[in-house]
Order: sequence, then structure tokens, then C-alpha cells
Amino acid sequence: MITRPDLFWGLIASMLIGNVMLVIINLPMIGLWVQLLRVPYRILFPVILVICCIGAYSLEFSAVDLMALSAFAAAGVVLAAFGFPPVPLLLGFILGPLAEENLRRAMAISAGDASIFVTRPISAVIMLMIAALVLVVVLPTFRRNREVFEET
Repeated sequence: MITRPDLFWGLIASMLIGNVMLVIINLPMIGLWVQLLRVPYRILFPVILVICCIGAYSLEFSAVDLMALSAFAAAGVVLAAFGFPPVPLLLGFILGPLAEENLRRAMAISAGDASIFVTRPISAVIMLMIAALVLVVVLPTFRRNREVFEET
């Protein structure tokens, strides 16, 4: 932004122009998007599935990508059947590699000493907050299970 303001403001201007163009293009198509909501699920689902398969195959033109798509779809169906919420899993897939990279970086800086996470004030506070959040989530489950066990 400081060294190349022309590039920065050009990028901002292009995003602004792009958003204006999207509004101009999509305003007349609102009726079409509303009509799309009326398509029955039994028709819409296979169409979405085919588009996903085409997208996965077109990345590398590999059948392995289609098999991976099928495996993840099957895992998603199983997890949904058992009542797992998809949002935490998605966050885990997105944030997991980032957390792993930063853990590796912290361990390299501390020469493999894991006590750096509790000896530094900021990381110790963050670790305590994480532990408190885990307890807040897990303790009600244990209490419910104990109450059910005591009633039987």
C-alpha cells in the first residue's frame, strides 16, 4: 500500500467495479433465482451432484479426484446420519493446516520445548481460555449422563 499505491488502489477500484457489475447483472435475474427455489429437491440434488463431479474431475482430469469426492460425500452422509454438525468439521478442515503449521513453527522456535505454551503470558491465557471452553462444552454432557445413570 505504501510502496505501490497505484497497484493497491487499482485493485480496490477493480473490486468496486466488479461489485457494481454483479449488481447490474443480477438485478434482472432475481426472478430466475426465485424460480430456481421452486425446483424440486429430487431434481436439484442430482444436478448439484453432477456439477460437483464435473468440477472435481476438471481440476486434474483424474478419476482419483472423483473417488475422493465420493469418499468425502459418503463420510458426510454417515456423519450427518449420526447427527454431527458440519460447521465445526469444516472449520477444522480449514483451520487445521494453519494451526499445524504454527505449532510446528512454535516448536522450532522453542527448540522442541512444549512449555513455551504455558510460560509465556499471552499463550498461557489463551490455553486457559481453551481449557475453560472445553469444560463449558463437556461438563453439561457429563452431568446429563450422571443424572440419567442415577435415575436408573
